[in-house]
Amino acid sequence: METESAYQAQPLEVTSTGTDGITVVKVAGEIDHNSAGPLIHALGLGELGVPPRVVVDLRQVPFMDSSGINVLLGANRDIAPAGGWLRLAGVQPSVLRTLELVGVHHIIPCHPSLQEALDT
Repeated sequence: METESAYQAQPLEVTSTGTDGITVVKVAGEIDHNSAGPLIHALGLGELGVPPRVVVDLRQVPFMDSSGINVLLGANRDIAPAGGWLRLAGVQPSVLRTLELVGVHHIIPCHPSLQEALDT
């Protein structure tokens, strides 16, 4: 008996809210090449305030590959010259380990909680 199994990426859930001039982008799901589109859209300069001050809430992200890292680095590259900043909040240990291995945590601050990222 032959069986075939195909991996189908689950859609990434991304919501944006504003609080005190800061855009909070909440992400739920795995961030990879197939699912990164909604995050790319949410972090586009046209979607953000002026200056773009953004916290990406990653509490519900159990996995991120290089595609997710590239999205975050690209957003940071675009946001910084516009006089804004990007912070990450609630990064799961497995994702934080990946960010630390490639040095992203030196470029984009990672905070243990959403509140700490907002208060900093």
